[in-house]
Amino acid sequence: MSIREVLLPLVGEATRTTMLAIEKCVALAYGLDVRVTALAIESEERASATVDDVLGAAEIVQTAPTAHALLAAFDAAARKCSLRNEQRLERAPWSAVIDAVTAQARLNDLTVAPVRSDNSFSAKLVERLLFDTGHPVLLCPQDIADSLDTAFNDVAIAWDHTAPASRAVGDALPLLRRASRVRILTATDHASEAQLASGAALERHLAEHGLTTAFETVEIAGDPVARVLTEYVEDNAIDLLVMGGFGHSRLSEHVWGGVTATVINQPPCWTMLSH
Repeated sequence: MSIREVLLPLVGEATRTTMLAIEKCVALAYGLDVRVTALAIESEERASATVDDVLGAAEIVQTAPTAHALLAAFDAAARKCSLRNEQRLERAPWSAVIDAVTAQARLNDLTVAPVRSDNSFSAKLVERLLFDTGHPVLLCPQDIADSLDTAFNDVAIAWDHTAPASRAVGDALPLLRRASRVRILTATDHASEAQLASGAALERHLAEHGLTTAFETVEIAGDPVARVLTEYVEDNAIDLLVMGGFGHSRLSEHVWGGVTATVINQPPCWTMLSH
């Protein structure tokens, strides 16, 4: 896979953190030498009350001023670095906003999605992008956007030998080739022979792509795997985490929680997800 065209959905509030996240996404895209479609959507229609509303996480309304402000922020950042881009402004009822983003994402190699921590709309958008586009999603955590590096020097692959993890590795190859260091990480308390063999096999596979990698295991020790990954990212100054998204069914992830759902709600760094 090569990454030539990228979608950047401009959906959210026009806050300082959102604007900074947009600037980071533009800087990243420029470094990757890709063409970006920035999609902003106007919606004056508020969704009907839901459980999220009761819990204080009501969906925002994407008003025209907000959509124009986000698009203007993108345009200013793109002009600074002469980024190849297309800017699109669409109108849709709020209930169809995710549909509009998903439809556009199918025509791009990658969606770079600024996400807010513990935000129901961000989570729903990322889930739809993963299941319904056939392409990977790169999460830009807005809350820590100011600390993100736009050069992926240190990359960690969360490896569990599942089909989504394998897909993620293939999708991330263009980014892995740019890295100075690539680590293959399996979270387990007692590494089995099969897990060790799988990690070693992935090392050999990536070597055929010209990549030198290092495989290691980290202990779970009773912690949630998502927390283990977050601590690893922080302890090792990881710029990009690559992982498969929703290795189980959507139902089991929502009922029991899961690594993917936790990471989507609070990415520890730039995080590339594939399903």
